[in-house]
Amino acid sequence: MDEDPVRVGVLALHTSKESKAICNAVEDLGHEPEWLREENASVSIAEGAVELEPDVDVVANRMLLSNTEEPAEGLGLAGTFARARPTLNPPEAVLTAVHKFATAVALSEAGIRVPDALLALSNARLNDGRERFAPEGVYKTAIGTHGGGTWKLDLREPVNPMVGKRQAFLQQLIDRDETRHHDTRVYVVDDEVVGAMNRYAPEGDWRTNVALGGDVEDATDSLPGEAREMALAATDTVGLDYAGVDLVQGYDGWYVLEVNPTAGFKGLFRATGRSPAPHIAKLAIERGGGSVDDERVAELTAVLDDSRPSCMPSLAQQRPKDTPLIGYIEEVVVAGTRGSTQAFAKSDTGATRSSIDTKLAAEIGAGPIKSMTRVKSGSVKRGKARPVVDLVIGIGGDQHTVTASIEDRSHMEYPLLLGRDILEHYRVDVRRRADESRNRERDEEEEETGEE
Repeated sequence: MDEDPVRVGVLALHTSKESKAICNAVEDLGHEPEWLREENASVSIAEGAVELEPDVDVVANRMLLSNTEEPAEGLGLAGTFARARPTLNPPEAVLTAVHKFATAVALSEAGIRVPDALLALSNARLNDGRERFAPEGVYKTAIGTHGGGTWKLDLREPVNPMVGKRQAFLQQLIDRDETRHHDTRVYVVDDEVVGAMNRYAPEGDWRTNVALGGDVEDATDSLPGEAREMALAATDTVGLDYAGVDLVQGYDGWYVLEVNPTAGFKGLFRATGRSPAPHIAKLAIERGGGSVDDERVAELTAVLDDSRPSCMPSLAQQRPKDTPLIGYIEEVVVAGTRGSTQAFAKSDTGATRSSIDTKLAAEIGAGPIKSMTRVKSGSVKRGKARPVVDLVIGIGGDQHTVTASIEDRSHMEYPLLLGRDILEHYRVDVRRRADESRNRERDEEEEETGEE
């Protein structure tokens, strides 16, 4: 190659197969990748001049915002780089895309069909309007990923406009598959469809996310023209350079459900044998003023190289992080579709799954029941079958969407049990109890009673 190689920065503070694959594709196409992470990235202003370290010609934005408690921080960081260098998936477009209702408004205004939906800030307004989605509709948080914060509900029952700290909304249920719900994901890069797959919900669920165990099949060549054009138009309308567009077919045609700026590659590659990584790398290289061999891009599309890239910074340089500490008994906020409340929870590192008391689950509207799980208990060898629901649990400033079991805990002191699905993010101090003051007051009352 006679021209100077383009230095492509992949901005991703997390470690993912997708970021690795893009970095490797850039290198395989004869250019220089740089993984912009906390170990190596900085921006300096000196005497009016802006300098990036490592210096790059173009940035591919892969910042994850939908599963963080502070999306504005990541958005601001991406905006900083975008002010200094050409950036794929610009932050203002990502801001629209990660907010599902903002996406729906943008698409609807552009004449692209989306399901009917209602977002309301007050409880009264949301529930006044829910009848038009009844008897069964979709209730979801405006920001969420991997299917977390999405429920199919009986909307004859009231719902809450917030799930924890997340704004929620109602949406029309589009489904013409009576046996097994499915939708279609179309991956778009630079106004071209790289691949498409049908996604089928796993048994006992209706959400089709691959992360939840959904099945996939190749739909690239069989994708109807209407769906293809809608996916391209949706990506362009939101302003993204690459996206995974989720569509569903109703009896009266296709609808766009979501436009994902950091859609995963794993399911698509499993279904189609096509990787979006070299197409994203090609677009970044060309945006940075370079050129690539299209035949080489086609070859690399058939490979998902997610091995450790040569540009990955040394982990030895990484700033150590303190794992948050929680107590044996912790006060948490637990949220469902009808509201939230504070409750004391017991930490149990021996439990795989968190669980909630039946009465508390009904109070907050935890549900609907997704499936049944069998939990071993004491001398019962086969265990007891318990219903399983999605639950949002807030601890300090962090919020976790988990699949929790429902059980009668009325004979137990605490209505919530935190299992390893949450505790894996923390260190547990068994000496620390959030209910110490309550226990002390109870002890004092017993002592006073004993003095009579």
